[in-house]
Amino acid sequence: MSYPFSARMHVVERADASVIVSDNPPPQEMLDAFIRAAKQLEFEGAAALVSTCGFLVHAQAEIARAVRIPVMLSSLSMYPMVQMVCPGSVGILTASVRALGPNALAAPGVDDAEIAGMDHHALFRDTFLATKAEQRREFDRDQMEALVLHEAEALIDRAPLSALILECGNLCPYAPALRNRFGLPVFSILDAAGWMMQSQLAI
Repeated sequence: MSYPFSARMHVVERADASVIVSDNPPPQEMLDAFIRAAKQLEFEGAAALVSTCGFLVHAQAEIARAVRIPVMLSSLSMYPMVQMVCPGSVGILTASVRALGPNALAAPGVDDAEIAGMDHHALFRDTFLATKAEQRREFDRDQMEALVLHEAEALIDRAPLSALILECGNLCPYAPALRNRFGLPVFSILDAAGWMMQSQLAI
């Protein structure tokens, strides 16, 4: 995943998938760590904040209130806008359909979406959902892209979609392939980042 502008990264220690990818909010000490990271990035001159994990939607309100710059931690927060501009059934492709339960969906106001997950594919699961110590260090990009396209196709076969939202930042590299294959608008956290940066540049 890459941005069309300079980006500063801050890694929050111990915030691996086993803690964050959940239908429940992160523990308070983890939330506090994210808030400290957000404040530090703001202090260093960041113009907007995003995250690579859509499940941080649970922490959106608290972190946004803690800083003075635009914050969108999850592409799921784009759902109401996408539903309005792309009337019909909006699909969500997530890292973990098991974890994307009623609490995570309620946080950004997702009330009716078709959902598919990548968590039953060992390549994706072992690369992105395992603890950091156990994650694969390398993977075949073409093989991963094929799995993403397969999952999206199954989702579209289940219900015609007006648009697709990629919950997980690790799915962003496959957005062009998804658009080319299915002819759908595809939204990711990269789109949110670009939108927020444009709003800042207009000030």
